[in-house]
Amino acid sequence: MRAPLMGGTFPFPVKYGYSLVGERGDGRRVFVLHPHQDRLVAPDSMCVPVPDAVPTHRATLAANMETALNVCWDAVPLAGERVLVIGAGVVGLLAASLLARVPATAVTVVDINPAREALAERLGCAFALPDAAPADQELIVHASASEAGLRLALDRAAFEGRIIEASWYGDLAPSLPLGEAFHSRRLRVIASQVGAVAPGMRGRRTHAERLATAFALLANPDYDALLEGPTRFEDLPEAMPRILAPGGLCHVITYET
Repeated sequence: MRAPLMGGTFPFPVKYGYSLVGERGDGRRVFVLHPHQDRLVAPDSMCVPVPDAVPTHRATLAANMETALNVCWDAVPLAGERVLVIGAGVVGLLAASLLARVPATAVTVVDINPAREALAERLGCAFALPDAAPADQELIVHASASEAGLRLALDRAAFEGRIIEASWYGDLAPSLPLGEAFHSRRLRVIASQVGAVAPGMRGRRTHAERLATAFALLANPDYDALLEGPTRFEDLPEAMPRILAPGGLCHVITYET
């Protein structure tokens, strides 16, 4: 999972990052897929102007919003569908918020962390812990990156339900019960990955146009609830254990120039 303009190799040392917002030499705020640092040189074509309606801290959500938008394009939601989003991380919550805008949809966000309920409701969705997740869901977005979450998706899907797999498992190999009701209910598991524009919009939207749409969506101030911090760059050595602990959202790092 190399990022543009990164340096080094995994595991460490590596210069990594893909959600940086800064000020160009001419004073214009831009977003760039670049590792985290206070000064940088990047191709002008990769420096995307940040709209005036989007504050700098919220603009750091652009890469995640672009991913969530692509998930929705892959999902092709229908008005009135019952929708389940499993995994209330940043991408899951952003995708849920977009799906909740489809007329007459009933969107439920599922997560093991009950503290996510307030966030889900703020974004126009219901919330449930895994054991209470509703059944017969026609569209399911799985974004928990866990075997348990994907098993739950298979269990709660309606007849001919669509499961959009938005998780990244790396080198993990989840085991799934595809010999139970998977075939009789004619379920579909559809991979979604932001590297390619979803088929329904491919040829009609470029990557740049997709990112521009993501920025337009970020004009909504409710998305500030997904931001944590900020933490100053010089304070990172002490803050990193807390930032990297499971369950975090989008933690903003600031740099003084």
